[in-house]
Amino acid sequence: MDAEIIGLLAGSLTTLSFLPQVIHVFKTRSTKDISLGMYFLFCAGVVLWIVYSYMINSISVFIANIATLFLAGSVLVMKIIFNR
Repeated sequence: MDAEIIGLLAGSLTTLSFLPQVIHVFKTRSTKDISLGMYFLFCAGVVLWIVYSYMINSISVFIANIATLFLAGSVLVMKIIFNR
């Protein structure tokens, strides 16, 4: 099996792991048990992964991290908005 296919599969699974959290926070509007610092640092790290994937020309790492940033960033934004 091609390494890019393995990368796309791994990226898909780890990215999709954020989907239940996004759905839960969106439905309940509750973020009290979510760490703002953790999500901020995580999103910053994902941005660096995106830069890295561009530098090494890895489409699988790039796609997975764009999707992860969207999902984790959604939780981060909801944490900020719902805590007001």
